[in-house]
Amino acid sequence: MAAETRGRRSWGSRLLGLLGLVSVSVSVAAAAWDLTSLRCSLGTFCECDFQPDFQGLECDLAQHLAGQHLAKALVVKALKAFVRDPAPTKPLVLSLHGWTGTGKSYVSALLAHYLFRGGLRSPYVHHFSPVIHFPHPGHMERYKKDLKSWIQGNLTVCGRSLFLFDEMDKLTPGLMEVLQPFLGSSWVVYGTNYRKAIFIFISNTGGEQINQVVLEAWRSRRDREEICLQELEPVIAQAVLDNPHHGFWRSGIMEEHLLDALVPFLPLQRHHVRHCVLNELAQLGLEPRDEVIQAVLDSTTFFPEDEQLFSSNGCKTVASRIAFFL
Repeated sequence: MAAETRGRRSWGSRLLGLLGLVSVSVSVAAAAWDLTSLRCSLGTFCECDFQPDFQGLECDLAQHLAGQHLAKALVVKALKAFVRDPAPTKPLVLSLHGWTGTGKSYVSALLAHYLFRGGLRSPYVHHFSPVIHFPHPGHMERYKKDLKSWIQGNLTVCGRSLFLFDEMDKLTPGLMEVLQPFLGSSWVVYGTNYRKAIFIFISNTGGEQINQVVLEAWRSRRDREEICLQELEPVIAQAVLDNPHHGFWRSGIMEEHLLDALVPFLPLQRHHVRHCVLNELAQLGLEPRDEVIQAVLDSTTFFPEDEQLFSSNGCKTVASRIAFFL
């Protein structure tokens, strides 16, 4: 009995010792978390979930983004320069423009995936949609207040944050003016260091103008890859400034030149759509089947009426069409 009692005491002592170690570990972890939180709140030292993988990003873009030589080069160049700068003078602000289905949303998703460990699920990646987050024009003043608080609060938690604004051409003008102070080169806004943040804006505005430039190049027998950014930037900028339905309308963002780059996405031709079909089949683990590829291409509408050159929906409906023809 004495031996049994001693055994129980021995086990009890070990258990108390283990609990003590756990308690110490929790205290140390809590202290470390407090320090991390402090650094994050200052927005200077904390990288949070940020873990850029440029090799993976470039590889994915090369393999899966069809027909977008300008977007690929511009996005990667801007990101590398920004991330490698230990003390950027302002946040990185990119605006993606082009026809539907050309890869704008795909690229924004890739950026989240290759910049943050959690990808789009990361607590430091924030995605805004007009239909979901700002559906009622009559509530604009409340939306402004909420958006300002949301941006400021999340940048206080972590300066390395990514903010994605989708369908800017469906956003009620006036809301984006609250972002203007966060996009410039001031050192601190509302007590928050925000200069390591990334803002991505996505819209179809400028798509028609981009398509016209590419069509004229094709008619002149210029190679598609010869089209340069200098040809497209002015027409995209003017399209945005002329569009009263775009979120940047009279926001000061364009006028103050707060965008680091207007990223053009070119319309997709038949061989680009074919590339998308092959990629989708590979993602499904299926071998290329000529009859499926041809059926998808035959079911896709192209424009203009005479040339039948560009896909009306880009690659947006490829996945659903493949499922129909399998």
